[in-house]
Amino acid sequence: MWKNLQGRKLEGKKFRRQFSVGRYIVDFYCPECRLAIELDGAPHFTDGCAEHDAQRTAYLKDCGIEVMRFENQVIREDIENVLELIRIVVRERKTDGSV
Repeated sequence: MWKNLQGRKLEGKKFRRQFSVGRYIVDFYCPECRLAIELDGAPHFTDGCAEHDAQRTAYLKDCGIEVMRFENQVIREDIENVLELIRIVVRERKTDGSV
């Protein structure tokens, strides 16, 4: 995923990897769009993790950050469609992070 986001490759937007937001670290973050992209591997499907992820997403949304989540398997099998979904959201969000 990082190879497709780094160097402003996606819609000319700068993404950061492993970015801290409060007490959380998001996988990828575009400050201009206030967009976080989270990749969910096997640990995200264990007991209690769904609740933790929901709390984390709620916190990020309270900070004005949109969160997109993708399973690792989907990234591996269909990266082009994942990137298109991200492009759609990036285009919809104004540069100040509002919709």
